[in-house]
Amino acid sequence: MLTPEEQLHIIKSGTAQIVPESALLEKLKRGVPLNVKLGVDPTAPDIHLGHAVPLRKLRQFQDLGHQVTLIIGDGTALIGDPSGRNTTRPQLSREKIQENAQTYVDQAFKILDPEKTVLRYNSEWILDLNMESLLKLLANFTVARILERDDFHNRYTSGQSISLHEFLYPVMQAYDSVVIKADVELGGTDQLFNLLAGRELMEKMGMEPQVCLTLPLLEGTDGVKKMSKSYGNYIGLTDEAADMFGKVMSIPDELMVKYYRLASTEAVDEIDRIEAGLAADELHPNKVKRALARNIVAAYYDDVAAEAAEADFDLKFKEHGFPADAPIFAPDLTPDENGLVYVAKILVDAGVAGTASEARRLIDGGGVKVNGEALAPKAYNVAPEVLAGAEVQVGKKKFVRFE
Repeated sequence: MLTPEEQLHIIKSGTAQIVPESALLEKLKRGVPLNVKLGVDPTAPDIHLGHAVPLRKLRQFQDLGHQVTLIIGDGTALIGDPSGRNTTRPQLSREKIQENAQTYVDQAFKILDPEKTVLRYNSEWILDLNMESLLKLLANFTVARILERDDFHNRYTSGQSISLHEFLYPVMQAYDSVVIKADVELGGTDQLFNLLAGRELMEKMGMEPQVCLTLPLLEGTDGVKKMSKSYGNYIGLTDEAADMFGKVMSIPDELMVKYYRLASTEAVDEIDRIEAGLAADELHPNKVKRALARNIVAAYYDDVAAEAAEADFDLKFKEHGFPADAPIFAPDLTPDENGLVYVAKILVDAGVAGTASEARRLIDGGGVKVNGEALAPKAYNVAPEVLAGAEVQVGKKKFVRFE
């Protein structure tokens, strides 16, 4: 059994803030399992490693012997979380919310221990509030207090509209904490205001207030922007094992430790050792990143799939091999009046480039290889025999075999 201080060391790994940390330590010292809350709004069906960061932290709490309450915000999703928004979120239908919620739960249980997870839907209590109860609840907050929230303040001062129903969101999230008697609530750094609102409401209602634990946003594979499908830099929980491995291998080296802390199942003491070893140049970054990629793939598949994904990666990239299952395409190699064929159009026809201009950029950057050799910049037109029966690689992950 770990001491409260040892538990706190594990819990703190990768966190942005714990407010207040002293209160969390006191709760741990009681030796009673804590009720740790995470609320999620099912506004999109699929989740990626960025969404999974708080789920990984919940799993840490579970492994330390604590209880998790996962709240599916099917009630609050009708409002739409305004965190980080400069416009009002479009409201989803209840049918779409329910559809997204089921997919989210299925993916969340790839991480969480179902035996130590209580699943609740906040429509159970939010949609049952009558007008009298709602007014009493709202009376605990002032407009001035709600406008302290950065996104509301910025929209208000810049003259952008704020719909009245958006003011309800932090109040409803706070009420979730009251209903389930949360000891700790998790959220992203952009959620701190909502988490503190829960702490404030619990105090006003005579309850022991929750501790607020925030986690940083996880940068995507580009290493710059937060992970997001819209940025195309995401690693999905339902990605194929080989794709997942390859995407992890593509992250910048400086993000490895952060990924270990926020997205892996590695023990905190081992991550501390890895971080120290990298800083002292005692560990090779490539080996460390490979171990990270294997860990993440194994977490969502198994060790066998992780080993197979690494072997596939080596075949494609390390050993410069050509995948046996690459698609086969019969290009039109009819030459023009100069006896040449236009490579860019052929790559588009083969489905390995989106547009001819993209294909030309790839050629100029050395990103198009024919039988293992990169085409020279501006080599947009080549003799037909160059491509006949060729194995073609476009970028890092696209392959085609020409007949």
